[in-house]
Amino acid sequence: MLRALCVSKPAVVAGLAWMMALAPVAGNAQPVAYDEKLGRLAEVLGSIHYLRNLCTEPSNRWRDEMEQLLSVEKPEPLRRAQLIAAFNKGYRSFDSVYTRCTDQARLSADRYVEEGRTLALDLASTYGAQ
Repeated sequence: MLRALCVSKPAVVAGLAWMMALAPVAGNAQPVAYDEKLGRLAEVLGSIHYLRNLCTEPSNRWRDEMEQLLSVEKPEPLRRAQLIAAFNKGYRSFDSVYTRCTDQARLSADRYVEEGRTLALDLASTYGAQ
């Protein structure tokens, strides 16, 4: 799938923030309060993965972020499948829209990075202390 064009420090910080936010509840087999936001974050990661790879040298940076999320969260099989499906949905949502890199594709990627950062920080601040 895709690779990041340029990984900004805020994107890295956001990735670390969501990892810290999820660590205290890793392995929880029950649905958790942040599942909707976590699913959206997975979808955003999939979108960034596609868009960044389209516009730069292919990389697994954002796919690796998703793998790290799964590793930290340790979801039970159904939740894992749902998170993977969300990532794939994000990826597929752009593969029929953008077949080459355009200014709009770059702008979309930047917007998704910002949304991902916002989600990650919100997850960290809301659920990180539990």
